[in-house]
This record gives sequence, C-alpha cells and structure tokens, in this order.
Amino acid sequence: MNRTGSTETRLIVIRGNSGSGKSQLAHAIRAARPRGVAIIGHDVLRREILHVRDHPGALSVPLIDMTTRFALDNGLHVVLEGILHSESYGKMLANLCRDHLRITRCYYYNLELPETLRRHRTKKLAGEVSEEQVASWYRSEDLVAGLDEAVFDETISVEAALNVVLNDVGWQDRDVS
Repeated sequence: MNRTGSTETRLIVIRGNSGSGKSQLAHAIRAARPRGVAIIGHDVLRREILHVRDHPGALSVPLIDMTTRFALDNGLHVVLEGILHSESYGKMLANLCRDHLRITRCYYYNLELPETLRRHRTKKLAGEVSEEQVASWYRSEDLVAGLDEAVFDETISVEAALNVVLNDVGWQDRDVS
C-alpha cells in the first residue's frame, strides 16, 4: 500500500461514457474552487499526450495513476475524469482510492446509449469520431468493484451534480481559499 495525498486533499473520480458530462462537471468543480484543484483528464493523457489506444495494460493506466498521486502528494485536490472503463482502470482506481489519505468520492454517469449518442452529436469531437465508434466504447453500468460510486443519470443537471459533489467533499460553502 502506497499512501498518497494528505489529510487535507480531496480526490474526486468522475467516470462514464463519452458525452455524459464528466468534463463539464470537472470544470464546474474547479470554477467553484479555482485554487488548488487539478483536473486530470483521461482523454488528455491517453489521446493527446501518449496517443495510445485504450485497453487493459495500456500505458495510460500507470500514467494516470502516477499523475494523480503526484498532484495529491504535492497538496493539490484532484478531479480525475474520463471514460475509465472498469476492465482497464478498475484495479488502479480501487488502489488509488484506497491509498488516498483523505476524502475520496467517486461518481459514475450512467446514461442510455441513445442519450450518449445524442450528446455526442453536440460535441466538436463528433466530426472526428463516428457514432459507431462511440457505440463500440459504450458500457452500461460499468461500475468498479470496490468503489462506492454514486450514480448520476441523464436527468441530473450539471448544477445539481455539482451541488452533490461539493456537499459530499465538504465544500458546500463554495469557499475559494
């Protein structure tokens, strides 16, 4: 066991299918507490930095783990967001959450495929990534064993999800210090 973070840091994990609202929620959290919150994006590390495919054992798994631990160990709160399929990232996420010294909360956006595709059509990425590709990545109820993941469905607004997260991690006052 490699303990990570401090008694002051928070780790917030937001997972779900493409287009579910993960990045939007992550940025809303940062806007509510702009200082000291690192957003670690699965897509940024896997697609933009490493440029690798997603599969169990991909280089992105240890890089996400190492990057998250680095931020926590240096006093930053972390919002880790991404598709983060359970078969590829589940063990790493369970270990990371177990090892974190302070408040850790996990959320999973569980949307039906038609809603996932509808939201995908509204994104810039829709011109580069086909609906068939998005459908091939889709997982229903892809919860990680060992994580206590709160589930958000398609009816929750970003503001409502934000209020849940802020309350869960003790930031309901939206203090920006």
